[in-house]
Amino acid sequence: MPEGPSVRKFHHLVSPFVGQQVVKTGGSSKKLNPASFQFLWLQDAQVHGKKLFLRFDPDEELGSLGNVSLPEPLQKGEREEEDEDQKQALRPSSQNISNESSQPLELVIPSGDSGLECLQGDTSAGGGAERWLQVSFGLFGSIWVNEFSRAKKANKRGDWRDPIPRLVLYLSGGSFLAFYNCQMSWRSSALVQPTSDILSEKFHRGQALEALGREQPVCYTLLDQRYFSGLGNIIKNEALYRAGIHPLSLGSLLSPRHLEALVDHVVEFSADWLQGKFQGKQQHTQIYQKEQCPIGHPVMKDAFGPPGGFQRLTWWCPQCQPRLPPNEQEQAQLS
Repeated sequence: MPEGPSVRKFHHLVSPFVGQQVVKTGGSSKKLNPASFQFLWLQDAQVHGKKLFLRFDPDEELGSLGNVSLPEPLQKGEREEEDEDQKQALRPSSQNISNESSQPLELVIPSGDSGLECLQGDTSAGGGAERWLQVSFGLFGSIWVNEFSRAKKANKRGDWRDPIPRLVLYLSGGSFLAFYNCQMSWRSSALVQPTSDILSEKFHRGQALEALGREQPVCYTLLDQRYFSGLGNIIKNEALYRAGIHPLSLGSLLSPRHLEALVDHVVEFSADWLQGKFQGKQQHTQIYQKEQCPIGHPVMKDAFGPPGGFQRLTWWCPQCQPRLPPNEQEQAQLS
């Protein structure tokens, strides 16, 4: 799925339309009726890690929620796991940002999302109403402004079919937003925790360092969204390479200096990636999906992940990121 920098760009695209009313809708979503957004107002937009939160309120002039078409309760479903390590290609458009492909994927809403039942029963602003739409983007998720995504190549059947947006919101200002390959669910609040967001000014380094220092491979910890929200497989690979740390190094055996360097590279790479997106530049990686490191050493690739958990493809250079024997690890811990 898109990582923190991409979702921050999505937030940047949507934010100018806060304060406008939805006057027309479209889209292919069957789990969330697009027509139910009509006449609602986009009142706020927030971002946290890999998730975008949009607040929708009914027309204040109606005075009652009973006269407005509210989003229907979401049906239960199961989310399909996607592998974001497939080859990706950015779309050349300044009005969109995607995770580098236009091929649509079928995602469904996870179990347990009950829709706006609470909103229908409570009209007060602080009454627990589910007015926040949580948008989680799939592998090729994207938002387009005032245009639709077009097919860049034929599919496996040889058909040139344009991706179908999951949701389209036509706004009172004359613009429209098209959401592709995403899953949506209603929440009573925006689940934002700046201290764990790697792109937030309030990112808590101490909390991140404590998590990294545990007795488990650092490549597992880096993908833990509780401590590194917004960090995905690309950032993981790049930060480990820049810090010269083997992916399977146990955090408990790394020195404070090495852990500090790893966090520094996480933040710096993420910030540079985001800045490049705003400047329309494609992010260049040094190790991710490479056959050689910048120095020319052969790169290794394997899938790593917690026992019983999701395994993620990992690229590393055995020479630039050596896996130290136990005795050398102990010495490194003391350095």
